[in-house]
Amino acid sequence: MMRAVIYARYSSDQQREASIADQIEVCRRYAERQGWTVVDHYSDAALSGASRHRPAFQKLLREAGQRRFDIVLCEAIDRLGRRLADTADLQDRLAFHGVRLFTPQLGEITTIHVAVMGMMAQVALKDLADKTRRGQLGRAMAGRMPGGKAFGYDVLEGDTEGRGKRQINPAEAAVVQRIFRLFADGASPRAIAKRLNADGVPGPEGRLWQDTTIRGQVERGTGILNNAIYAGRLEWNRCSYVKDPETGKRVARPNPPEAWEVVEVPELRIVDAALWERVKARQASIGFTMGRDDQGNALNRAHRRKFLLSGLLTCGCCGGGYTIMAKDRYGCAAHRSKGTCTNDRTISRFDIERRVLTGLKERLLAPELVQEFVDSFRAGVEAATADREANRRTRERELAAVERKIAAILKAIEDGLYHESMKERLTILEADKARLLAEAEEPDADLPSVLLHPHLADLYRRKVEALEAALAGGEDSAEAMEMVRVMIDRVVLTPSPAGAGLNADLHGELAGVLAVCEGAAQMGKTQTHERPGSFEPGRQVSVVAGAGFEPAAFRL
Repeated sequence: MMRAVIYARYSSDQQREASIADQIEVCRRYAERQGWTVVDHYSDAALSGASRHRPAFQKLLREAGQRRFDIVLCEAIDRLGRRLADTADLQDRLAFHGVRLFTPQLGEITTIHVAVMGMMAQVALKDLADKTRRGQLGRAMAGRMPGGKAFGYDVLEGDTEGRGKRQINPAEAAVVQRIFRLFADGASPRAIAKRLNADGVPGPEGRLWQDTTIRGQVERGTGILNNAIYAGRLEWNRCSYVKDPETGKRVARPNPPEAWEVVEVPELRIVDAALWERVKARQASIGFTMGRDDQGNALNRAHRRKFLLSGLLTCGCCGGGYTIMAKDRYGCAAHRSKGTCTNDRTISRFDIERRVLTGLKERLLAPELVQEFVDSFRAGVEAATADREANRRTRERELAAVERKIAAILKAIEDGLYHESMKERLTILEADKARLLAEAEEPDADLPSVLLHPHLADLYRRKVEALEAALAGGEDSAEAMEMVRVMIDRVVLTPSPAGAGLNADLHGELAGVLAVCEGAAQMGKTQTHERPGSFEPGRQVSVVAGAGFEPAAFRL
């Protein structure tokens, strides 16, 4: 029975949620007519086919390599992707794994189908982009908004001729004027955001204010302070957007001023000319030139050092991230940029990294745990050796039985007792014999028993110490860092009620490892050797949850 899976997708600007169910139903009926069993389906909702970085599509690729199905069904080739390179790459991968690709209209998809239909899909995507851009240009030249609704404006009532007509929202316009005045008078975007949040002023789409919402990027015209519409001037085409083929993400590239489309819209002015010029003058006085790469991204992002716990620290009060605030110190980002979190405590990068590494080193190097590792390794090797030997003896018995049956058939033929059924039976037995001989020649079949190194415990200890040294720096520091990071889900930092410090709870696989290590070490101790819990900063206090390798929490 052939195992089939179905892939379905729709784009947010083209179709609707029900389209997924419709595509699956069409493919399911086709599979029934072919006598295939549908074992699963994959769907990406509201995601463009211009990028291969779709969750279900990537899962399909991974599971194709695991031989979980024999056939991939989709309604049409453009459901798989709108780029010829992506569709061709998919077919190559499926063919490598022995998986066939079908659509109900075309049947089995060949290289010619991929080349022709994939090219048509890519051309259609480009044509759609050109038409969209042409429509935006027309709205911009008519003095209408070509994109979304900017803060401070409402969609004009009775806009039946086309999208883009706006009118000033008095309440939001007052907030915009307040932001401009505060900045012109010397307040920083961060201070302005905190003041607005403290006063309960809702931001764009009802969200909290952030400093980035206010300051944006001058060269791209983003942010409240850089939107020329507030000065009664519509500026369109300041940026071009292209998709990075490696990541599938849109990348903004600032266009030169001569490529902009500028239209005066005095009826939409919120900020007077004098205030606008004061803000521009202050931006120029405090600004600095930042180097950027060929895609317009700040170079400091590309060269920013990645620390052991970068992106893994979480505030226990608000759930936001802990980020670098000053040189080598982490702090709550929500407290700093929004003022919405009361957690004002910071922590040294070296302190929190030391807590994690201390737990890693001390628990993994516990003498009882090292011995348990050695004993478990030895037991595993012995069990594997016994299983291998048992499999070898079973295979030898099966091979001897097959050879006896073949010899008996040949003897009967020599004695003149030939029958047509003997030929079919002999073919089956010869195939069984060839399979058993091939299995006997596999590398694992004749591996000798593994001998344990007499100083395996010392070797284990040195390996763990080498990991700590690698994390401290050197050529292997990046690789060692990722080995640890992949086991950490997050580290939650909460102000300690007993003092000015921070409690740190480690979550993830590493927390489970440390919990098991602590339990194994304690099991091997006598009552007289048990150590009391320590409340010294950086020492383990208690196991918060879990006692296995599944994600757990561990107090550092």
